[in-house]
Amino acid sequence: MKNEMTVIFDALSENEAFARNTVAAFCVALDPTVDQINDIKTAVSEAVTNCIVHAYSGAKGPQKITIDTAIDTDTVHIVVSDTGIGIENIENAMQPFFTTKPDEERSGMGFTVMESFMDTLEVTRNTPSGTVVTMTKTIRGADWNKKTL
Repeated sequence: MKNEMTVIFDALSENEAFARNTVAAFCVALDPTVDQINDIKTAVSEAVTNCIVHAYSGAKGPQKITIDTAIDTDTVHIVVSDTGIGIENIENAMQPFFTTKPDEERSGMGFTVMESFMDTLEVTRNTPSGTVVTMTKTIRGADWNKKTL
């Protein structure tokens, strides 16, 4: 069984909660635990915040974030993308504590947090510009967890 959704919204900080709650609500079909939902919400929040803070810094014109989410059997696939300025060096950006905005009290832990809460994390360049963050998490629902305890 596969189920998909796409959400496109303005890159505004007030939309961050909308994004994480929308993806979390979509994942309810997998019967996740509270911890699993919180992991997904945190990872989506970090990805969207990165788009808002970094991708469109000083940009003019449309500033949109796209989230494509798919459920395939027991796995959720989440792709957060923007068409902003992109990441100059993805390898550096993924290092803990690396930030391009230290004067704004950024901790540089966004990708580290995403990686710790999801099963996989991949960061790539978007074509023709911007960044794509792809994350997956396998959900073992509450019924499965009870059987294994």
